[in-house]
Amino acid sequence: MGGRITSLRFQKRAPDRVNVYLDDRFAFGLPAVEAARLRVGQSLEDQDIERLCSLDVEEKAYDRAVRFLAYRPRSEAEVRNRLEQAGVDQPVVEAVIGRLRAQGYLNDAEFARFWVEGRQRFSPRGATALRQELRRKGLNDSTIAAAVSELDAATAAYEAARLRALRLSSLAGSDPMLFRRKLGDFLLRRGFDYEIVREVVVRLMSELADGEAQTS
Repeated sequence: MGGRITSLRFQKRAPDRVNVYLDDRFAFGLPAVEAARLRVGQSLEDQDIERLCSLDVEEKAYDRAVRFLAYRPRSEAEVRNRLEQAGVDQPVVEAVIGRLRAQGYLNDAEFARFWVEGRQRFSPRGATALRQELRRKGLNDSTIAAAVSELDAATAAYEAARLRALRLSSLAGSDPMLFRRKLGDFLLRRGFDYEIVREVVVRLMSELADGEAQTS
């Protein structure tokens, strides 16, 4: 059937989009950059209309994904889940993921490094906890291993425990066993290995005894 383009009108609420009218009836919307390739009087066959509508569906999904990425870096799995939850069909999801990957907006290796570095800067975690977090983000084991391999676990554990040790400092003298248990449990919950936990607890107890532990 198809139809002839009788009007191309910018949308009032979305000036970067254009409504396409065929035979004086609204047919579909398009991004302005795509609508610029059309002209009033042009005839569209059914396959042309189907192609343009499919293009618009993908563009809307792409815009949704870009907005999602604007807040912070995301893993591919996070973006894929976001689009699927919005009801986007699987072929469109994969097309959008491919575009974002090709443009450098999605890179799981870089995302994993970003996540590990952020954790170590603001809320240190051990390798075990980091692996669990990154798995929940949908990353594969090899990508996770590469990111976690750069972790200085001893330094991270010390930074994680330093302020907690100061808050528990009264126990270091009055009840050393309780101090060790509370600080050790805190680090174990953060995913640090037992040997590192033991070393850091001993170090902080010694620093507290010598008055060396600092708050900054």
